[in-house]
Amino acid sequence: MKIRKLDIACKTLDPARFPRSPWAEVAVSGRSNVGKSSLLNTLLGRKNIARISKDPGKTRSVNFFAVNDRFYLVDLPGYGYAKVSAELRGKWLDVIEGYVRAREALAGVVQLVDARHPPSKDDEAMIGLLLGAGRPVCVALTKADKIPRSGRTRALRDVERIAGGSPVVFFSARTGEGAKEIWKWIEERV
Repeated sequence: MKIRKLDIACKTLDPARFPRSPWAEVAVSGRSNVGKSSLLNTLLGRKNIARISKDPGKTRSVNFFAVNDRFYLVDLPGYGYAKVSAELRGKWLDVIEGYVRAREALAGVVQLVDARHPPSKDDEAMIGLLLGAGRPVCVALTKADKIPRSGRTRALRDVERIAGGSPVVFFSARTGEGAKEIWKWIEERV
């Protein structure tokens, strides 16, 4: 997809402040430090539209990116370990769960899982939440450039076991692998 216009429309943890718009939304979800910001930067063709850090928990709000005045890509805070208080992590989970269950504009979720490791219990719970809420899901196996080709079969098998038939795509922010497939999936939703 060609990005002609891109704006940061909203950054908040308050659902009452989420955009009120007829546009569809596609969210990006995953555990802390799985590569959500890197995926967004790659898809959007920008180096730092989403802040990247080696420290888990950089994304501390729900961030709405208005793409081509047509739809939103939504960066959700990470779940699991982050260098923040347990209280803040709990608030993030409450906001994410409420968003996934109730947001009418939510047309789908790109769920990230680190290809180097089997899905965590938190990954399994999030995919279960998404599927249980009836949300279309595309699972992106991130950091694909960091695993040998022989490890891909295991990674794919581990994720397909919990993905409920959702598409699974290997993704690398370094090489761009998988970006076209993820864009195609997003375009089908918006």
